Amino acid sequence: MTNKVLDFIANETNGKCYQSFRYCADDEIRMPTLDYEDKGNEFSLVKNSCGETDTSLKTTKSIKETANKIISDAPLFHFFLDGSRRTYKVDDIEINRNVYPVIAGQIGVACCQRQSPDKFKNAEFERKLVFSLPNVANSEPSIKAELFFNRLKDKVNNLSTLTKRGIQFDKILSYNSKKQDDGTKYEHLGIATIQDEMIETEKKIVASLYDKGLINANKYLIKDGSLQYKPMKTGDFKELIKIKNHYKSVIGVSKMFNPELCKDKDGKSNADKIADLKLFHRTPVYKYKSEMVGNVYFAIWYVRIREKEHSASPFAGVLKIEKILITDEEIENGLDSQEVDLITANIINERNPVCYGKDDRWANHLYPIYLTETFIKSKYLSDINFLNIF
Repeated sequence: MTNKVLDFIANETNGKCYQSFRYCADDEIRMPTLDYEDKGNEFSLVKNSCGETDTSLKTTKSIKETANKIISDAPLFHFFLDGSRRTYKVDDIEINRNVYPVIAGQIGVACCQRQSPDKFKNAEFERKLVFSLPNVANSEPSIKAELFFNRLKDKVNNLSTLTKRGIQFDKILSYNSKKQDDGTKYEHLGIATIQDEMIETEKKIVASLYDKGLINANKYLIKDGSLQYKPMKTGDFKELIKIKNHYKSVIGVSKMFNPELCKDKDGKSNADKIADLKLFHRTPVYKYKSEMVGNVYFAIWYVRIREKEHSASPFAGVLKIEKILITDEEIENGLDSQEVDLITANIINERNPVCYGKDDRWANHLYPIYLTETFIKSKYLSDINFLNIF
């Protein structure tokens, strides 16, 4: 019996590996487009509706005075959540005369907790090693694919090449092996399964903090990126409508958002108004709805935290803020405008210090999020070490 990971997998799946060139997929096959954190495919603006209780706000509003007033108060945000993944193409495998890529990945999700103004600690952290195979690799169609791949994972983890190094895989994921009508590449399908696993881990950590009573009305959590989770086919938290209570004290902050999705309450583009936001001004709150995840409503607004002339683009320095509308009153009337101002003021007060020179997204970074992201990446195996596992 072979102890090489890929040869063992080929044997167990009645396949054949080709010892193809291995590389980091994030560097090699990423499309040359901006990687927006909000996709917007399953979410629509609720037209002629306001996302906050103050319906008189028509243009923008300065939050500078509120931010200055609370600067010495205890901060609203105590927890900072970020997820990251690195993906790799490690081989090609032939099954039933078709050739599919084997995609592997490192996933890291962490939540940092603020203990004092200048002291943070790791509240939650999960690192996972995974790889993704085509679902046709299930060589025992009489049993469910999830069970087959779970058994395969256990067998792989027992290989001496892994046990000697103290390395264990957490999951073997599977992607659709049918040819896609829209021409989507198998590599991208495999990467998507790893991305979904990262999102599921983020939801798990939010649920853990909520169940422990650590996040509440006085101790909010910032999640890096959008809360607009797409529907999931599997997982304990696949339906957002069933877990939205976990997000009562959670906001999502997107550093990179798609300007084409920026609409006013009438459904007209207001990308120009967001680009021209004055420093420390916020937009009105807009109400969005997702029928795909069970009629979940979102409050969405934008705030500028850095001067436009010091940044690289009109939208650099602008953050997109999201909060799920939980109660019937919120869904009907929108978020309390005082809460919106308080959240925004605390976001403004999180803007310093900056990671200038360390990250080209510095103008949109909140430092605790940058700190969390840096912590996660410090826990990764180097690309060379990870690729040598296989």
